[in-house]
Amino acid sequence: MSYRGLTWDHPRGLNALAAAQGPVTWEVQPLEGFESAPIADLCAEYDLVVLDHPHLGEALAHDCLTPLDQVFAADDLARIADGAIGPAYSSYAMAGRQWALPLDAATQVMALRPDLAETPPTSWAEVETLSQQGGVALSLAGPHAALSFLSVCAALDDALDMRDGGWPADGIAERAYDILAPLAARTPAHTKTLNPIGLLDLMGRADDIRLIPLVYGYVNYTRASRPVAFQDAPRAGGRPGSILGGTGICVSRRAQVDDTLRDHLLWLMSDATQRGFIPDHDGQPGLRSAWADPKVNAAWGNFYSQTAATLEAAAIRPRHDGYIALQTRASAYLRDAFDARTPAPQAARRLRDMFEASQPERTTA
Repeated sequence: MSYRGLTWDHPRGLNALAAAQGPVTWEVQPLEGFESAPIADLCAEYDLVVLDHPHLGEALAHDCLTPLDQVFAADDLARIADGAIGPAYSSYAMAGRQWALPLDAATQVMALRPDLAETPPTSWAEVETLSQQGGVALSLAGPHAALSFLSVCAALDDALDMRDGGWPADGIAERAYDILAPLAARTPAHTKTLNPIGLLDLMGRADDIRLIPLVYGYVNYTRASRPVAFQDAPRAGGRPGSILGGTGICVSRRAQVDDTLRDHLLWLMSDATQRGFIPDHDGQPGLRSAWADPKVNAAWGNFYSQTAATLEAAAIRPRHDGYIALQTRASAYLRDAFDARTPAPQAARRLRDMFEASQPERTTA
């Protein structure tokens, strides 16, 4: 049996899946599509969908995914859970079931040009000092203003975990806003519309940016014409603050899973494949063993070893049905608030109001 799969249009999202030559024909859509396209529409058309964990609430509300305990043996899922790095596996658990395999692990980390920023900052205070010298850009386009904000909140609050409906306390939100506001004001104007891929592409071919303190890590840019290095996200006293990204493979309700597909997916998540085939084909593996592998690190500029601590400590976003739209609205609000120099208490209250209004039970007809 053959299957249709949908992934995202980037070497990290496509190359390994396409090269695997399994029973799946993979098609692509832009990264922004996964940040906005209704998941139920995608699952109606495709057997396998690669998505990010914040889409789970929407997917479960529309009952368009097959829980993986109906696809795989418990021992197979337990092995993958034990081997996954950080919350890469657990982020796809919701309502007592597992909904995706963590093929790709990522989180927001620090990106820099080592030839332009010889000593990487380790704290937000050091980022602020470096920013005053120029060449420091925040990731603000699309949903990323909100994601940067939540990452700083995670740096300020070690216990922040929003997977079950939490939100940063107002005091934490105000401090995070005050950290980001001056950095946003100094971010070069021509970079503010660039998504993470665009930012890293610019960093890897020109000298406009020497540091991005928070951006989703893409191992591929360690091999850019002007190589980009990656380090742990900045701290504000505790853990390196970051919001989990990455992608998982989901099985839609329309798929009729056979042993060939099941074996292929387990092969993709095997230790040997994650440490060899996936990184050899531009992928970013989801198992801890690959991130710690000396050969994998040597081939990719130590991307994995230099950012693994951030991934292990990454916070999980809200996942309720309505969060994806909130993420977009909150980012637009933050960009406007930074430009308008809105006071932090006012911004924090507005963001909390937006979060509360996004909850399904608060939606009115």
